[in-house]
Amino acid sequence: MSEKEQEQTAEENQTEQNQQEAQNQTEQKPEETVSEDGESNQEETASEETAQPTIESLQNQIAALEKERDDYKDKWMRSVADFQNLRKRAAQEKQEAFDYGNASLLKDLLDSLDNFDRTVEAAANATDAKSIADGVTMINKSLVSMLENKYNLVAYGAEGDPFDPDIHEAIGKVDEDVAEPVLKAVYLKGYKLKDRVIRHAKVMVALPLEKASS
Repeated sequence: MSEKEQEQTAEENQTEQNQQEAQNQTEQKPEETVSEDGESNQEETASEETAQPTIESLQNQIAALEKERDDYKDKWMRSVADFQNLRKRAAQEKQEAFDYGNASLLKDLLDSLDNFDRTVEAAANATDAKSIADGVTMINKSLVSMLENKYNLVAYGAEGDPFDPDIHEAIGKVDEDVAEPVLKAVYLKGYKLKDRVIRHAKVMVALPLEKASS
């Protein structure tokens, strides 16, 4: 075989080999497509598997929020109940304070009442009026002392005191040689509870002559 024939035979063989490779590649394309589809299906499955925990996580968050809501609701209802109980208790205490607020004072007055009862019993068979008067005077001093020291009740109004219309109630007047209005007589003592007047003193007022004439 000549050299030229050998070259021609080699070219033919190469051509056949190329055709065979092309045919093989063409036959393998469906398999590759199937492979690509398989990879696509795997990606979709993986995506679904990835999405599934997300849904469960949202469900868990919803359950946690519902539990938190229920807890807040329970606390709110308890707070409302406590507030209502507190308001009822405060109203009850206020009513009790109104009903029994004077219990302490009345209890302290019982001693004076007992002393008055003894004085009345003694007066029924007494022959000496002075002893009865001394007993009443003692009760009066004890009662006044208790009211002043324990309850800050102070009596005021004495003859010669300056007249003050804020604390004195004038029920009469006379003209006298005085520099300013003063108490001529006290018909009924006034009383203060600390700094507040709870009863005005009823008095007779002596007015200066020049004011009286004008």
